[in-house]
Amino acid sequence: MNSIARGVLQSVKHGRAAWLRNSSAHSGKQHFHRLVLGIETSCDDTGAAVVDEAGCILGEALHCQKEVHLQSGGIIPVVAQQLHRENIERVVQEALSASGVSVAELAAVATTVQPGLALSLGVGLHYSRSLVSRHHKPFIPIHHMEAHALTIRLTHPLEFPFLVLLISGGHCLLAVAQGVSDFLLLGQSIDIAPGDMLDKVARRLSLRKHPECHSMAGGKAIEHLAQSGNQELLTLPLPMQQYRNCDFSFAGLQNLVNNAIAQKEKEEGIQEGEILSCVKDVAAAVQHAVAVHIIQRTYRAMLFCVKNSILPSKNATLVVSGGVASNQYYRKALQNLADANNFALLCPPPRLCTDNGVMIAWNGIERLRAGLGVLPSAAGIRYEPRAPLGIDISKRVEEDSIKVPKLKEIRCLAS
Repeated sequence: MNSIARGVLQSVKHGRAAWLRNSSAHSGKQHFHRLVLGIETSCDDTGAAVVDEAGCILGEALHCQKEVHLQSGGIIPVVAQQLHRENIERVVQEALSASGVSVAELAAVATTVQPGLALSLGVGLHYSRSLVSRHHKPFIPIHHMEAHALTIRLTHPLEFPFLVLLISGGHCLLAVAQGVSDFLLLGQSIDIAPGDMLDKVARRLSLRKHPECHSMAGGKAIEHLAQSGNQELLTLPLPMQQYRNCDFSFAGLQNLVNNAIAQKEKEEGIQEGEILSCVKDVAAAVQHAVAVHIIQRTYRAMLFCVKNSILPSKNATLVVSGGVASNQYYRKALQNLADANNFALLCPPPRLCTDNGVMIAWNGIERLRAGLGVLPSAAGIRYEPRAPLGIDISKRVEEDSIKVPKLKEIRCLAS
């Protein structure tokens, strides 16, 4: 498995975030800021990074499992677990080496313990438990979605509160970040996540066989083909139109897409596994339907937050993060939505939208500063594959029954 599992290890030193450029610098071994090692193994990427409390990424490393899982058509938990086991020591040491920092100089070790794939989370926690025990270091357990939400504060001078849309292969939710560990959950997917749906549609379309997409992950392949497709050649009913809440649903949409693909195959006289001549149009229609669903729920969240004074009526901010946030079509549509509602839109750089050790280390820094959840050891800590984010107020959203105004030309949102 080692020969298949070799991924690309990236270790890059970065300057300070722009808003912290005037902070004290570190020189050699003379560190003036507390340092946190972050370890991420929630799904299929093994990541580690060392970040200081001034926002400087001293060193990072990442082992990506994408190629392995592309060959198998999806993430197989036991395979992901084995790859984490084979690479975690190397990744952590690479991050430490790139940073020029020893474990003895760390203020704490932060590790993702919830939510995620159980077998993957277990590898990170087991390794971290041994590391902090051996070096007598404090431990900071991290909620994966909290880390995604707070990453923006590493790159931008953003104060609380702000609205967060997290969209990825495993999650989809809307929440208000009121503090480092203080979130109000407005809505979430009741079934699958958008990235998961896009990956499944890509497999159904056999995009691995498409000459332009053979090395691309599913969502990326859909985005690529959609650029030259006509979204209007396939009409897809939007999910949950009768529910005035901020929840999402993508499973039903996926079934509609599968049925439409089967019908197109019948019309073209081809078998499942062959490439449709209209594959780019299907990709464009699917991408657009997902975008409109996300936009409508986010629009309602904006209106709810302003109406209830959870966010200011002026100069409010929408933060969009998670792997699917790298999709430029969705990002442009959300930018236009934000502009229309006088919200600022902020997104971490694409490399920090996907799972990585930097966001875990930064979440550790945020918690260290606030004195929240910093434990003397990792003893007794368990991983949790399912874990809600913050206080769920989705019923309040539904009770408000806010009607989202008609968007005159939704298809133009991302044009």
